[in-house]
Amino acid sequence: MTLLQNAFRDETCADLFSDARLLAAMARFEAALADASSKAGILSAADAKLIAQVCAVAKFDAVALARDARPAGTLAIPFVRSLTAQVAAVSPQAARWVHFGATSQDLIDTAVVLCLKASTARLLELSRRVGEAAAALAKAHGGTPTVARTMLQPAVPVPFGWKAAVWLCLVGRCHAAFARAARDSQTLQLGGAGGTLAAYGARGDALASALAAALGLQAPAITWHSARDGFARLGSEVAILAGAAGKIARDVSLLMQPEVGEAFEPEGEGKGGSSAMPHKRNPVGCLAALEAAQRVPGLAATLIAQLAPEHERGLGQWQSQWFTLRDLFCSTASALAAMAEVLEGLRVDASAMQANLDRSRGLVYSEAVSIRLAASLGKAAAHALTEKLCGQAVRQGITLREALDRDPEAAKIIPESERANLFDPASGYGSAQAMIDRALALWRSQSA
Repeated sequence: MTLLQNAFRDETCADLFSDARLLAAMARFEAALADASSKAGILSAADAKLIAQVCAVAKFDAVALARDARPAGTLAIPFVRSLTAQVAAVSPQAARWVHFGATSQDLIDTAVVLCLKASTARLLELSRRVGEAAAALAKAHGGTPTVARTMLQPAVPVPFGWKAAVWLCLVGRCHAAFARAARDSQTLQLGGAGGTLAAYGARGDALASALAAALGLQAPAITWHSARDGFARLGSEVAILAGAAGKIARDVSLLMQPEVGEAFEPEGEGKGGSSAMPHKRNPVGCLAALEAAQRVPGLAATLIAQLAPEHERGLGQWQSQWFTLRDLFCSTASALAAMAEVLEGLRVDASAMQANLDRSRGLVYSEAVSIRLAASLGKAAAHALTEKLCGQAVRQGITLREALDRDPEAAKIIPESERANLFDPASGYGSAQAMIDRALALWRSQSA
């Protein structure tokens, strides 16, 4: 990866997709293939053991393999050539059986699946952290009043904990859907030249089952080398997970604007500074999440565009899926890691939230006023009267409560004893607490 790419990646995930990891996964496939083949009676146990021993210590020149992969059209060919030579240096007899019955795509696809298996665990860990942090905020701020904003304008009072619970459910759904796609993707690819395991004769199914078990993967009902929906589905769920992190980042970054000042990313040495303006504190955690959320949809689209390969082995589709998936996973891990840190250390300013509610001069309670008037006037007439009261409040620089008090028609309908309750944030929360409770319970089941 380049210098700028390194700034927006999760190092743990990037390591799981390194060249060394891929080559190790490829060697692991070849060792397990030899062992499964020996158990099926295709080669001797001694030859299989020797191949596995060489695979465990084999050395590969990544630069040379990459150079040779271009004219070959696949990394598998120079890799198998190098591995065969290393086995032959120990036993020419055993070298005859390296990669026997398999094809290049079997090797590449299964090695990619093995790398994905480890990296999916990383994404699940990070998304669980984001969810736990959102759950903590939902619990802590179930009664903290803030203002909901629709079309970027103040709407009605809501508990900040309800807003965090919305984030929580979003993350929970994405976490669960990604976990399902990840499980489905952990499937062996072994088909041989055309996909029917013809080189193994009647022993193909048993060999494939043994190989899948040895690698900790599922055995497919049928080879999938020309049906790429598994990777497309997995990539799509990864992109949606990044989008969930981006949604939270968008909200937090807007709350962090000084004009709003309701929530802030955690402080830290070197975080959010400006090279020109010493006073600035930029939402850099949100920046990292939004960078990924805006980039990964194109990567997922690449996998979706590769769903129509030609016949039994495509031309130019599967060849790029390794690095497309790598970039998808590393970017999404970066987004999730950033938002986990942001939410875990989020500073919530409840007084600023209340001040912003007060700044609206009661206009955010217009729905409550309109609903109360509707009991006597009907919906349309109540809406028109409330709209008139709001206009008077704005023009005269008074609160909506004062406008209501001065209006003979509205004051007659709503007794003085009821008016204060209409302008109490908690009186307008509706089912917010029940929603928070359900969100928390659902998350407990999704994250178990």
